[in-house]
Amino acid sequence: MNSPIEVIKNEKGILLRNHLDKGKKKKWRFFTQNQDAICVLTLDGQFVLVNSLFENMTEYSVDELIKKKFQSLSHIESLDKVFNYFHRAVLGQVQNFDCKMINKSGKVIDLNLSIIPIIEDDEIIGVYIAAKDITEFKKKKIEIRKIEEFHRVLTENVLDIILSTNLLGKVIYVSPSCKHLLGYNSDELIGKHFSHFIHKDDLERAISDREMLMAKFEHIRGSYRFQKKDGTFIWMESICHPIIDPDTQNLLEVISIIRDITERKKTQGLLLNSEKLTIAGQLAAGICHEVRNPLTAIKGFIQLIEARTDNKQFFDIINSEMNRIELILNELLILAKPNEIKFVIANIKTLIEESKTLIDTLAIMNNIQIEIINEIGDLSVNCDKDQIKQVFINFLKNAVEAMPEGGKITIELLKLNEEKLKILIKDTGTGIPQPILNRLGQPFFTTKETGTGLGIMISKQIIENHYGTLQFWSDKNGTVFEVILPL
Repeated sequence: MNSPIEVIKNEKGILLRNHLDKGKKKKWRFFTQNQDAICVLTLDGQFVLVNSLFENMTEYSVDELIKKKFQSLSHIESLDKVFNYFHRAVLGQVQNFDCKMINKSGKVIDLNLSIIPIIEDDEIIGVYIAAKDITEFKKKKIEIRKIEEFHRVLTENVLDIILSTNLLGKVIYVSPSCKHLLGYNSDELIGKHFSHFIHKDDLERAISDREMLMAKFEHIRGSYRFQKKDGTFIWMESICHPIIDPDTQNLLEVISIIRDITERKKTQGLLLNSEKLTIAGQLAAGICHEVRNPLTAIKGFIQLIEARTDNKQFFDIINSEMNRIELILNELLILAKPNEIKFVIANIKTLIEESKTLIDTLAIMNNIQIEIINEIGDLSVNCDKDQIKQVFINFLKNAVEAMPEGGKITIELLKLNEEKLKILIKDTGTGIPQPILNRLGQPFFTTKETGTGLGIMISKQIIENHYGTLQFWSDKNGTVFEVILPL
């Protein structure tokens, strides 16, 4: 047991000592069995008694403490606080607070102090102070706060969603990033079942993946479509981790890291289409080579036959069809050799008018009016004239075929900015259903009985080879093709 150490024996000190002696067993136990550093002070803060723990904590000897008051040990940051709380204690109020103290070696110690008034015959004659060293506790608390702050900053600013679900699949935590990605506030999702957000076509797979995780306690990675608050869906990748109780080895909850992979899906689609284009180009080159050889021989023999006969009425038709075959082969070669472009400066209005002229007859036969709205004047582009005309002819022909009952095609020429112009080709047809619209431009996809599915794909590639872009929209009022080209 740590015995109390007498510091001074002045009049006030003897009074306090006598007070303790009156109930030796109970009052001295406060010194001897307490795990804290204990001291007894007079009303002005002078030491009367200390236990060995107090002596060890301050590193001052008894003789050194005789010459000091308790307030003199306070760190300058805590001096006012110690004075104020000590004053309240000598007025009869028990005080508990944290402060800083400096020991003999100059080390700053964080303390939790309890100051208890000592009362004799209804008179306060001194105070007990119980001091608990909380330096390490404060350090750990600061570290915990840093970790908590790091966690807060991480969860509030990370773009991924951190989602926690219980064993029933209900959300018990979701990071604030769900607002940015899905449009929900965190509290809107708490308590909802995870299946609430999954597209119905992906739900069975998501449930199966979760059941596998819960059975094998292994992390699961899967891609599903998540529903946003506005009702739309985005592709997201979910990496789910089981949280295991270390004592019982039972599953407690499932933590999921959910990442938006919409752009990745688009990139994968572009790569797939790029691969298809490569294959289509290789096939086109082979087809052109195989067809052109016999075609050259056929044209030669037709010319010989034409020279030896007087009846030439069918030869013009045959030559026209042969030239048509060669034109198709040239279109296929664009797939195989997309970089063979002869750039010249060309007036875009002239290219549009020439393309319209070629389609006018077909349009008139189908009771279709073609109108050009020119808001750019005589601006020019650097392009391969034949290829750009091929694009416009293709879009105009598609627009005519979309209006078998007649209608109107509008071609608008607009200046987008100082570097680009926009051409809009609009028809008043019945529109293209969304599933079909999403597949336009894919190799060999067509809705026409005699189509090849190469028209829009070739047009798109021509525009991209001219450093432009192609987009299209459609509804029940018609279809719009938008071509943007650099000036």
